[in-house]
Amino acid sequence: MEWTRRAALAALAFGPLPRAAHAQDRLSYESGGKAIAVERYAASGSGRRPAVMLLHGSDGPGPRYRAAAQLLAGAGYHVFLVHYLDRTGESRARLGLIGHNFPAWAVTAREGVDVVARQPGVDPGRIGVLGISLGGGLALVTAQAEPRVRAVVTTFGFLPVSFDPAGHIPPTLVLHGARDRVVPVLAATQLTALLERRGIPHETKIYPDQGHGFTGAAARDAAERIARFFGRTLGG
Repeated sequence: MEWTRRAALAALAFGPLPRAAHAQDRLSYESGGKAIAVERYAASGSGRRPAVMLLHGSDGPGPRYRAAAQLLAGAGYHVFLVHYLDRTGESRARLGLIGHNFPAWAVTAREGVDVVARQPGVDPGRIGVLGISLGGGLALVTAQAEPRVRAVVTTFGFLPVSFDPAGHIPPTLVLHGARDRVVPVLAATQLTALLERRGIPHETKIYPDQGHGFTGAAARDAAERIARFFGRTLGG
């Protein structure tokens, strides 16, 4: 199982683009008057299982996220890939409108947690959020707005203006590259300093030779860290 988790998470955002995977089920919910698509990748076995809500980057819910979701499901998590860009009618986020659209996406992501919690087979007390880049910022504000989120992972994510330093923050894993020119590493160091001041359980890894995305040994290490983190906070 541990190897499967590593492979899944490496495929998610850190490794080469994998071949397409397909959701086992598709559902939708309404947010802001728009239908939001969700791809469900179900864990095998009986009984309630932990769930991970996956928030993709500005490139949209493409093959790398689908492949990773499928593998994570094989590792024992129900995975829900939320197409939050549906709220603004986009397949890829328009960079010049991210600031304008972010509040709407944040509402959609928060509402997505309730959808995930109500799905058959999901243990509503064991929900985590994993966000990449743009999704990393969304993951942080989602975790603040939804107390059912028990763990959050942000990979080369940013600190949104709406993020409240005094608000609720669950155990957090922060992964970033020191050479990131898209989201400067200052976002990770500022978040880490806040978590330390408040005594919130957390782990931070900054890779000195990595940019906006991880490769090689850094990718493998990041995958292992995410697997261990979810294992500690959500179980498997």
